[in-house]
Amino acid sequence: MAFQTPSEEPDAMSDINVTPLVDVMLVLLVAFMVTAPLLTQAVRVNLPKTAATAANIEAEPLQLSIDAQGAISLNKYPINDMTELETRLKDALQRNDAVGIHLYVDQSVPYAKIAKVMAATQRAGINKLSFVTVQE
Repeated sequence: MAFQTPSEEPDAMSDINVTPLVDVMLVLLVAFMVTAPLLTQAVRVNLPKTAATAANIEAEPLQLSIDAQGAISLNKYPINDMTELETRLKDALQRNDAVGIHLYVDQSVPYAKIAKVMAATQRAGINKLSFVTVQE
């Protein structure tokens, strides 16, 4: 008889063909080798030169400071808590809508305290916040 039915099912192929994976990896490797040197080269730009100008400051910014013990003061007046800080900042914003803040913070103050003060200034509606540092 010309037609025979197999008595057993053919075994499943248990080996993984890695040739396509190797081909893809080699293509990716070549692509990264070609593009990597292009990413590290800087583009030279000749920037225009101008004379120094003074900032247009209509009003003196508020002096907000946090000392090494974590005590907050606004224009050298002590602040007890964040709600008092927010109300004083809102009052200053009502007097001058372009008010800014210079933030003086001791380097030993934890960032969590600084973040709370920054959040209080944002809730008060003040968007101009500058950090004051000392030149090394």
